[in-house]
Formats: sequence, C-alpha cells, structure tokens
Amino acid sequence: MKNKSSLVRFDWAIKRLLRQKSNFVVLEGLLSTLLGENVIIVRILESEGNKEDSEDKFNRIDVLAENSKGELVIIEVQNNRELDYFHRMLYGTSKAVTEYIHEGEKYGTIKKIYSVNIIYFDLGQGKDYVYHGKTQFKGIHFDDILKLSTRQREQFVKQEAGDIFPEYYVLRVNEFDELAKTPLDEWIYFLKTGEIDEHATAKGLPEAREKLRIDKLSPSEKGQYYAHMEALRYQKSVIETGWIEGHADGRAEGRAEGIAEGKAEGRAEGRAEGIAEGQNLEKRQIAANLKKQGLPIEIIANCTGLSPEEIADC
Repeated sequence: MKNKSSLVRFDWAIKRLLRQKSNFVVLEGLLSTLLGENVIIVRILESEGNKEDSEDKFNRIDVLAENSKGELVIIEVQNNRELDYFHRMLYGTSKAVTEYIHEGEKYGTIKKIYSVNIIYFDLGQGKDYVYHGKTQFKGIHFDDILKLSTRQREQFVKQEAGDIFPEYYVLRVNEFDELAKTPLDEWIYFLKTGEIDEHATAKGLPEAREKLRIDKLSPSEKGQYYAHMEALRYQKSVIETGWIEGHADGRAEGRAEGIAEGKAEGRAEGRAEGIAEGQNLEKRQIAANLKKQGLPIEIIANCTGLSPEEIADC
C-alpha cells in the first residue's frame, strides 16, 4: 500500500530542505543505500555548481557534500534533455578536484569524488536504470588489475589505483518499472513517483516520509514549491511541443529537398546530401519553435546540438 501523504518532489527538496543539517539523514540514507556503505554527511559545501541559478525554472541543481571520510559527493538532479550531459558530469568532477586542492599542496591531498546523477530523461542507451562507472587499470598482456603499493595503501586507504579516481552513478529514473525489490529500488520508486510505501524500510525513507511532507512547509515555501511545479509542467509542455512540431516540419522539408536533389542529380551523393540537409533543417525548425516559446539559447543548444550562432539565425 502506498503512502498517500503528499510529499515534495526530491529535486525541489534537495535544493532547499535537504541542505539543512537536521535533514542530512535523508541524503545519508540515499547515499548509503547506493554506495553500499554507511555515509555520514559532515557539511554541504559551496561551489559554483550548487549556487542558485538565475534560470531556476530549468532546474539545474547541484549539491556538493563532504562525508566523514573527507570524500566529496556531487548530487545532481536533471529534468531536461542534455545531449552533452556526460561531458557535464566529467566537468563537475574535474571542477571539484581543482576547487578543493590549494596551490602548493601535494597531489595526494586530492579528495575522492562520487558523482550521483538522478536523471529524468533518456540518457544514453541501455536496459538498466542504475549504472556505475569507475576507472580501472587493467593489464593489456596479463589481464591483471593494477593495485597500489603497500605504502600507498597505508597512506591513501585504497586498494586499487582506480579507487583514487572519481566514480559515477547514473540513476535513469524513468526506466524503473516501479516494482521495488531492494532498498535501492525503494529509493528509485520514491524518486520516480514522489511516493513512499508505508512499508518501505530503506535507510532515510522513513525520515523522508515525515520531513518532506507538503503540509509541513511554511506558506512561503509552499508558494515557492507550487511555482516550481508549475514551471516544470510548463517547461515540459514547451519542449515536447517544440520537438513534435519541429520534427514534423523538418522531416517534411528534408524529404522534399532530398527527393528533388536526388532526381536532379540522379546520384547517391545527391540523395545523401539532401537527407543530411533535411536533418539540419529539422534541427533548425525545432530550434525556431523553441525560440518562439522563449527558451534560453543554452537549453535550445542542448536539445538540438546546434551552436548559439546557428540558433540565432533560425
């Protein structure tokens, strides 16, 4: 049986409520369940990545936390499609590395980083809904894993060379079938539906059931939350409409040009060029529709793959 109490969406909570020390238990529960170890958050750090964004309605959210082992954890929630999101994950960990080592410090002081990405759009291709990525140094000739020396293991408290490097987790929330079989599934179910089963026991969820209730928000917080939800609905409608209209218009124009050019030249090269140009026209039509809806150039670029200069000409 589902818990019918209305809870705030996790993406809104992580930006506001879960930054409070009294609510760390919720994030600790998610991270402990995902990483398979007991995680204690010491503090939320400030970074360029987790400051308020002037384009808040497009929900670019980062939380940078430090755990009791001195490791850094990036938690990001992303609602909108971004073609270069994997690159953004790499940028986020790289930036954290450089921000938290001071000039003159030894490289050995670089902190271990975990990047946890909660995704609400189709990112990549795969069957699973939770992916884990880490660096591994594997021998080309003997197929062995490169381990740290005894002295290195003592100093860095790691076993393999790859353990020093950032690790990535991608939670493709929309791919979950909503049948919770494990504690992690219980968390994914909450992230996808906004509901917590009354029998859920995964670490952090019983606390989330109480701390994230909408009826516990102040009048001001409720206003902000409902405005956030309305912005999400509007944004989803705008982007879906732009894609549908742009896809239809672009395909029609591209097909016509491809056929015309193919007939005129009578060569395979002509048809290929026509199809390629048609695909470009499709992207430009999508961009034009999104521009009409008032979306920022950055969002349009991520959706279409066009450059800002190309979008300006649409």
